[in-house]
This record gives sequence, structure tokens and C-alpha cells, in this order.
Amino acid sequence: MKKAVVFVLFISILFSCESIRVSSDFNQNVDFSDLKTYAFSKKGIDKVKINDIDKKRILKAIDIELYNKGFRKSSIDPDFTINFFTQTNQKVNYYPSSNYYGSAVPYGGMGHYASSWYLNSFKYNEGVLFIDIVDNKKNELVWQGIGKGYIYNDKPDKKNEKINAIVGKILLQFPPKDY
Repeated sequence: MKKAVVFVLFISILFSCESIRVSSDFNQNVDFSDLKTYAFSKKGIDKVKINDIDKKRILKAIDIELYNKGFRKSSIDPDFTINFFTQTNQKVNYYPSSNYYGSAVPYGGMGHYASSWYLNSFKYNEGVLFIDIVDNKKNELVWQGIGKGYIYNDKPDKKNEKINAIVGKILLQFPPKDY
């Protein structure tokens, strides 16, 4: 029974690494309904320290999400500029485990059985994607979305799926509904 509990706990910890956690913050003094067109910050995106294939995946995912929300891409005087950057954090997850052992030494005619509990751990990388929205007229950050999730080396289609999911979850919060 205890082994089943430990196994279920381990699986839940493992799947919790798969989840994408998002948050956002924004300037409450901005009227987001005025923002209709966008462009990407080439200078900022060139500085992102990931490979060009993943950069293109992120750019495409942002384009699709914004298009579906009614925004238009414009190279001539856009209302806002988008920048993104990434970060990797090494994390350690701990989960309990037990070591069962039996003893043949009888105490009062009965065998002595004991178990000891200890913590196992595994390391993984957590990727963080920041998406910044800068108002071009004011030249200031007006919205930032952050997504965090487990990073692993995958096949290209799985990687693409994961990037689309994280960008989609982040941009669900843009434009903010409480402004």
C-alpha cells in the first residue's frame, strides 16, 4: 500500500513538471483598446540566447495568437512592439521513497519488520518565456506575460506543440480583461 502511495506521489510530481504556469502584469493606466497593430523588436529578439529555429517557432506562435485576437502586423508605425526573452532555471524536485527491509531476528517470537523513509530527487530544467508589449507612442512597457514549464529535448513536432502551448497560454491574458 505504501509503495502505491509513493508511486502516485512520484507520478503527480512528474506531471506537475509538465504543466505550464503563466502570469502577467500590466500598466492599469493604458487603454489597450487603442492598440491595433504590432511589430517585433528585431534588436531585442536578436539578443535572445536560443537557437534561430526556436526563435522562429516563438515568433510564428505569437503571430498566430495575435492574428486570432484581431491584431495586425505592421512595419509602418505600429501601435506596439513585441519583444521576448528566455531564461533557464535548473530545478530539483524531491519525492519521498521508502526502503523496506525485514529482519529474521525474532523479538518475542515475531519477526521484526521496519521501513525507513528518505527523499529521492531529480534535476530538470525549467524554461521561462517572457513576452513584453511596449507602447510605441510612450516608448514604455505596458504588458508582460511570463510562462514557465519543463524543458526536455523532443522531436521537432513536439517542440513546436510545446512552444505553441506556452505562447497560447501566455497570450490568453493579453489584452488584460480588467483594464
